Amino acid sequence: MGGTPGQGRQAGGTPRAALADLLAGNRRFVSGQPIHGHDVTAAAAASGDQQPYAVVLGCIDSRVPLEAIFDQTFGAICVIRTGGHVLDRAVCGSIEYVVGQLGVPLVMVLGHERCGAVGAAVDALRTGERPGGSLAYLVDEIAPAVTEIGFDDPAVHPLAIRRHVRRTVRTLRDDDLLAVPVAAGRVAVTGGLYDLATGEVALLDPG
Repeated sequence: MGGTPGQGRQAGGTPRAALADLLAGNRRFVSGQPIHGHDVTAAAAASGDQQPYAVVLGCIDSRVPLEAIFDQTFGAICVIRTGGHVLDRAVCGSIEYVVGQLGVPLVMVLGHERCGAVGAAVDALRTGERPGGSLAYLVDEIAPAVTEIGFDDPAVHPLAIRRHVRRTVRTLRDDDLLAVPVAAGRVAVTGGLYDLATGEVALLDPG
């Protein structure tokens, strides 16, 4: 998650323009004239029973489209995105379903540099001003990683991003329905970090 409040730069800033842009993109996709590399024939080929080989939990940041950065076609990976890849019961249940019912052997938690959700947690702890609404939930879930680093540390933002990925990985490894297949080696839960500047994903050790 990142960026600052403002108008949608590609869609003209209005709800009507944003919807029109989405639907125009779908028409390009269906007509076989995509401009971003996806192909409707791949969607058709994957329209039967799905057999994904991984589930990737990432951030909602618009600069980190997970299928694209891993160059995966339709049906290859299941994708879950929340602000700062924060877990809740719906996310954990979705991962449990994919692993238990679809037999997916790999769960990846992917953070990214300059994450706005982590930045919000850092700001909240430094100022003592907790945001309102459900954004407070995201901040509360990320705050332990910031606290472990120390919010006065000059490098707290990049270090907390990494710590939050590792904490999320540990939480999933200890999940009631994932712990047994993880311990047996049938499922791996790993963490990674996406570099916005280079496009590279680096694996993070458990830490």
